[in-house]
Amino acid sequence: MTPEIERQQQKAKEFMSLLPLTLALAGLPGCEPGRPFTESQLESRATTLRIAYKVARQIIVDVTR
Repeated sequence: MTPEIERQQQKAKEFMSLLPLTLALAGLPGCEPGRPFTESQLESRATTLRIAYKVARQIIVDVTR
């Protein structure tokens, strides 16, 4: 396995391990049954998740110092 693939797998594992904290920080409500999100709503939610993930990573860095 190449170092780049290993790095990508490590990042994916880190993301998945922080997902519960990320979702809690994002505070996004679920969708109504039978009413999917629009493309702009999905983009907005993705942006919120990206920001929450950055905060979750920083929390872990701060806690482990």
